[in-house]
Amino acid sequence: MAETSYDVIVIGGGPGGYVAAIRAAQLGFKTAVVEKKHLGGICLNWGCIPTKALLRSAEIYHYMEHAKDYGLSAEKIGFDIGAVVKRSRGVSQQLNTGVGFLMKKNKIDVIWGSATLTAPGKIKVEAAPDAPKGALGGGDYLGKHIIVATGARPRALPGIEPDKKLIWTYFEAMVPDRMPKSLLVMGSGAIGIEFASFYKTMGADVTVVEVMPQILPVEDEEIAALARKRFEKQGMKILSGAKVTGVTKQADSLTVHVEDSKGAKQDFQVERMISAVGVVGNVDGLGLENLGVKIERGIIVTDGYGRTNVPGVYAIGDVAGAPMLAHKAEHEGVICVETIKGLHTHPMDKAKIPGCTYCTPQIASVGLTEKKARELGRDIRVGRFPFIGNGKAIALGEPEGLVKTIFDKKTGELLGAHLIGAEVTELIQGFVIAMNLETTEEELIHAVFPHPTLSETMHESVLDAYGRVIHT
Repeated sequence: MAETSYDVIVIGGGPGGYVAAIRAAQLGFKTAVVEKKHLGGICLNWGCIPTKALLRSAEIYHYMEHAKDYGLSAEKIGFDIGAVVKRSRGVSQQLNTGVGFLMKKNKIDVIWGSATLTAPGKIKVEAAPDAPKGALGGGDYLGKHIIVATGARPRALPGIEPDKKLIWTYFEAMVPDRMPKSLLVMGSGAIGIEFASFYKTMGADVTVVEVMPQILPVEDEEIAALARKRFEKQGMKILSGAKVTGVTKQADSLTVHVEDSKGAKQDFQVERMISAVGVVGNVDGLGLENLGVKIERGIIVTDGYGRTNVPGVYAIGDVAGAPMLAHKAEHEGVICVETIKGLHTHPMDKAKIPGCTYCTPQIASVGLTEKKARELGRDIRVGRFPFIGNGKAIALGEPEGLVKTIFDKKTGELLGAHLIGAEVTELIQGFVIAMNLETTEEELIHAVFPHPTLSETMHESVLDAYGRVIHT
């Protein structure tokens, strides 16, 4: 059995899984990854990466439509949705190939198929029907440490299940065969809003329905309100505090029945609908219950280091709970493997995990919202700086945006940062680093930010929190 025995077996080749495998190999573990379909997982193949490619096409299309705003001219502007999708799929394929190269480079075995834990330290793999020729596949494998990184799948609501034709998940929304003239998006989290933004920019009539009173429910209220204002200015219809109660399907369209919090009902006739009401962990069919692995509300319970209640069994990424983000999964994988090795590690600090939404305008945040900080009884200082006061934003033609910072009044600790505007998904990491270094307002105030850059809005927001703002 020596040839099928490993120090570490990772079930799932997504961002968390393949990063955990690479780190394990770096630390000298004989390592294997079990993957049934796509190296890189949902994120690389059907999530984070291809959606950004689509959104980039939409961004360029938007600029072309508004060329005159920059003193330019462009005529007969249009798009080929097939070509847009093809580019997106090509980007994913390139990165998928790259992950395969990394597996070979680090001498990690890829076992193609679906794994089930049959006993402590043992898995059975059912071979994938489309596995690469000559690759490892079905059989029994031994692993001293088994890391479950099986990710998540779209949540389906009873009676409104996606059918791949009229009701889409993000899978179908990424590869439309034609651009629908009208679209309803159920759910206004990051996935829902990104698709709403893409389809609206490309010319579809878009309606968003959100059951919570606030769209983008995890974001700061002030930022979410600004986002809603911008979306509605773009022509997007938004109904918050409302729910989809059912659908009536026609041959190539559907009627979506919506009810608000007061019981008022409204019907929307649309060509397509996207269900974006969250995801659920892939815990089924793994044999976890037979081993006694603790699962709560569809999530594998871990201790912050990836360890479950069963020795030798670990879980990372979406299947181990929120926030269900690729960068969280990657970091979790490293923590898990380094803990197995016996290195000095720290548990995942979820308060310092940034979140990004790549709509137009972009949204990014880290740490406590203003409301949450006050609920926790923190005495706070809040700073704000609008993009309209920033030279680079005006030069870019992107003057609508806001940077908001939240500090502990007594200690100067940066508790949270919330941004909306151009390229804020690239700016947020500055605040993430500051929080991880336990930086106070003093260091941020005395830091020199380059001019002219959008990053100066971050500096000014800190200055504003302490009554020292310059450009407003």
